[in-house]
Order: sequence, then C-alpha cells, then structure tokens
Amino acid sequence: MPPNRHAILSASSSHRWLHCNPSARLELEFEDRETEAAAEGTAAHALAEHKLRKALKMRSTRPVSKYDSDEMEMYTDSYLEFVLEAIEEARQDCPDPKVLIEQRLDFSCYVPDGFGTGDCLIVADKLLHIIDLKYGQGVLVNAEENPQMMLYALGALRIFDCLYDIETVSMTIYQPRRENVSTWVISVAELRDWAEKTLKPKAELAFKGEGEYCPGSWCQFCKAAVKCRARADAKLQLAKYEFARPPLLSDAEIGDILGKLDDLTKWANELMAYAQDAAVNHGNSGPATSWWRAAPIASTPTRMPLSLLPVRPGIPTSSRSPSFPSLRWRSSWAKRPLLRCSAVWSSSPKESRRSFPHPTGARLFRPRVQNKTLPTIKENCNYG
Repeated sequence: MPPNRHAILSASSSHRWLHCNPSARLELEFEDRETEAAAEGTAAHALAEHKLRKALKMRSTRPVSKYDSDEMEMYTDSYLEFVLEAIEEARQDCPDPKVLIEQRLDFSCYVPDGFGTGDCLIVADKLLHIIDLKYGQGVLVNAEENPQMMLYALGALRIFDCLYDIETVSMTIYQPRRENVSTWVISVAELRDWAEKTLKPKAELAFKGEGEYCPGSWCQFCKAAVKCRARADAKLQLAKYEFARPPLLSDAEIGDILGKLDDLTKWANELMAYAQDAAVNHGNSGPATSWWRAAPIASTPTRMPLSLLPVRPGIPTSSRSPSFPSLRWRSSWAKRPLLRCSAVWSSSPKESRRSFPHPTGARLFRPRVQNKTLPTIKENCNYG
C-alpha cells in the first residue's frame, strides 16, 4: 500500500469540506487518531490488495495483522471475485483492459494539493470503472453522486484520457459487511461540468479555510465535531420551543423535535465522552472537572450505588447477612456530590438474597453467590 499521507482536501473527507468548507482547516487543529474500526479497515484493504495482486500474477507478500479472521478472509475473497468479474466484463469490449491496484490519483487541477488512492481501476477503450472497498459496517455508503468516487474518477481521467477514448465512468462501492454493492454511472462530460462549476469554487474556499460552517450528517467523522460551535448552536436550536407560550406544543412542533432527537442524543453522548476523556488525561484542566464542581448538589440525599463499592471480604456480623459478595452497609448523607460511606462485608451463607436501599424507596435484591465462604475483615471506605 502507498505511504500513509493525507491531503488537506482529501477525497475521503470531501463529503465534509464540500458541505462545510472551513472544516478541513479546522480539523488540522486536532490530533489524527486511528480508531479500531479504521485500523481493521486498513488491514482488510491490505489483505484484499494482496489477494488481487496474486490473482493477476503480480508479486505480493501476504500481510499479517491482529485483525486477521475467517470473516475477513471471506469478505476479501468476495471482493476479489467481484473485481475479477468486472475485469472479464471489460474484456468483452476491450481485449486488454488496464487494471491498477491502490493507484495514487492526482486531482489537483480542481482541488489544491488534492490526491487520493483508488482501490481498483479498470480502464478500457470507452469505459473507466472505479471500484472502492468499504470494509466498515456502521454507515451504508451509496455510490450515487459520491464525491470521493467522483474525485477518483477525475484523477484517473487525468492519467488515461489521452490514452483511451473514455466516454463513461462507472463507480462501484463494494461494502460486503452490509451486503451492499452500489454502482453509479456518469458521462465524462457531466463529471467535468460538475468539477468546474461545483467542485473547484468550493475547493478553493475550503483550502483557504473560508466559507460558511454548515453542520449536518457529514459531521459524523469530523475531528472537530465535538467542539464545533456551529454544530452546538444547531443542536441547541431545540431551546426555541418555549413551553410557556403557547402552553402546549403543536403536532408539527413535536414532529420537528422527534426528527432531531437522535442526532441531539448522539451529540450529547459525544460531548460526555470527550469531557470524560479530558478529565482522565488532563486532570483538573479537563472540562468534566469544572462541570462537576459547578453541578448543583441534589436536595434529596443519595446513597452510593453498590456497584461503586470495592468488593472485598469482611468480618462476620451478628446480623443476618447474605452470602459473599454480600454487603450490610450504612451511609452518612453527603455534604457535597461525592458520598462518604462505611461498609461491612460478610461471608455468611445463610440468606439466599440480599437487599439494599434505593433512592426511590424500592427494595432491590440480588441473588447470592453459592459456595463462597471467605475469611472476612472490616474496612471503612471514604469516597470524597
């Protein structure tokens, strides 16, 4: 595979910077972290490349990865079969179609410093077929008007248009884990018209970091999404629904809210994950710490959940105690958000269930663990 270098205006991120022009420059302020899903996708692409090269009688060394599995073997085999079938179809109209694997494609004549890597290109007399393997399964990818594929096509035409009389471009997304094979066909004339009228002006704005911030579904993989002010403002638009005037929401307003709740919940979860990560990695400088200190103390006393208490053996007690990891505990009400509590652990196997108080007043029970009789000690736990 080619070296792991990314353009500012890459083909893979074009869906973002074409809609939200300044986002490409904004993302440069954030560290490029590879997720597990991305690393697995890279491993799948390397294996698929190896198999395709071997099938075409090219030299290749099989890559080794911790993500190797029977599932990956099966999906890369199916990708190989699809590509070989596409090559045979091209041979019906052209006796010697050219096949390129992991080809670097330069489209900088439309996008400043723009380049990308095409998984597989099949070049025939009148047809250019671009096939892109998508190993992810989280998002269903469609080939129709897919800007990444269109940029790859522009880069390929720059290389081969003078050698072949290409009239049509076929673009295929092969996404085996979603059982998705999406193909879209466009004429070369239409593709170049889009490049001149739509792509080029927006790419110039994006490269300069200019234009309007425009949040939307394309924010999903943006590195700046969590801290983006424009996206936050868009999510907080739900605050426009004031319940005082009028006292009831209309059906249309409720429908509008329901349509935004999923995205709003996802954004809130992303903020919480970012805050927790910052608190763990940066200590008191993290946003989660300042938020916690600023949070009001509940007026109703709260007990520490059992799940937060360390499970250790304790000394036997005279009271009826459930079996290990059973617990008889008492707590003092907190004067601040974190609770101080003391607990006694018991190894008594007498009771079949244990109960503990709950803020709602309910009595919650957990089954005892059989045959767990351990020596016990008494310990105090101070939280806070």
